[in-house]
Amino acid sequence: MKTVNELIKDINSLTSHLHEKDFLLTWEQTPDELKQVLDVAAALKALRAENISTKVFNSGLGISVFRDNSTRTRFSYASALNLLGLAQQDLDEGKSQIAHGETVRETANMISFCADAIGIRDDMYLGAGNAYMREVGAALDDGYKQGVLPQRPALVNLQCDIDHPTQSMADLAWLREHFGSLENLKGKKIAMTWAYSPSYGKPLSVPQGIIGLMTRFGMDVTLAHPEGYDLIPDVVEVAKNNAKASGGS
Repeated sequence: MKTVNELIKDINSLTSHLHEKDFLLTWEQTPDELKQVLDVAAALKALRAENISTKVFNSGLGISVFRDNSTRTRFSYASALNLLGLAQQDLDEGKSQIAHGETVRETANMISFCADAIGIRDDMYLGAGNAYMREVGAALDDGYKQGVLPQRPALVNLQCDIDHPTQSMADLAWLREHFGSLENLKGKKIAMTWAYSPSYGKPLSVPQGIIGLMTRFGMDVTLAHPEGYDLIPDVVEVAKNNAKASGGS
């Protein structure tokens, strides 16, 4: 396991533009950006283990918008904000002016006056969740460009209809730690399998997140599901192209 100083050196050696864009799909991030996220996470984990402060904000707000139920991601996001020095505030659309007809553009810009980061979960309907996140992002871009916003908060996908990047990145972080490096993942086998759930319909974003990310690191990924439980064809194609480029399958 690398020391914090070694991780910081690695972070500084990588080229990324994470501070200039949102984190909505893992396959929109460059290899250096993915590695940088993993290195930062490892450094924060090491600092906290030594009881060294990880706060990079003296104050500020991180906003969460959960348009579907959540337990693990909700608490993980709140914990991450606290770790960095931000307070967490949940936007309940039913108790906001959205319920009175306020537009996405109006709401997004209003809450962004107070926010350094906005996390959104919208995974209920295919073709809607990721599109909503991009609509919010476009509204923030316009608000910042027009001088309405003094800063443009980062958007983080807390699960949409296409991808669940925070979960798949957490899975990748554990695999890297367990096997020693990303390079050691090459040739390792991982199975993403369907499983029965008595509760409710599960989003496609979890298996799609796994096949869309792990194939970038040369892993041999097997997707198993009953007939009729197909994933989004475009994401399957992304995974195939990733595997071809990385030497995986």
